[in-house]
Amino acid sequence: MLREALADLAAMPEDAWERSVATPLLVHFQLGLDEQATSEEDDVSAEIRAWFEDYQQKLRNEGRDEGLKEGGRNLLLRQLRARFGELPAAVVARIDAADVAELERWGERVLGARTLDEVLGVPS
Repeated sequence: MLREALADLAAMPEDAWERSVATPLLVHFQLGLDEQATSEEDDVSAEIRAWFEDYQQKLRNEGRDEGLKEGGRNLLLRQLRARFGELPAAVVARIDAADVAELERWGERVLGARTLDEVLGVPS
């Protein structure tokens, strides 16, 4: 049954909420068994552990990426406010929606830009 549950979870999209809920539960229940495991259960347990380790690594990477984005966003907003004063809401919203690469690009432009348009360019 555990092998079927693992296969069902693996077939779901990576961002499915069910995966984030079921993965820790599968690991918890499998690791919490007090009975002597069979060879097949040991195999399933090893699969679950490996899958859960991959899941944990993905969460760490997502957390790191979110941290980079938030840090880049905050730094860019501080730089722009120091250089150009209070920012229009549309500019702040555009920065909030940007990815890390775009934030970095804009951050590099701040040093030589004379206007907000020179930093952010024309929205696409």
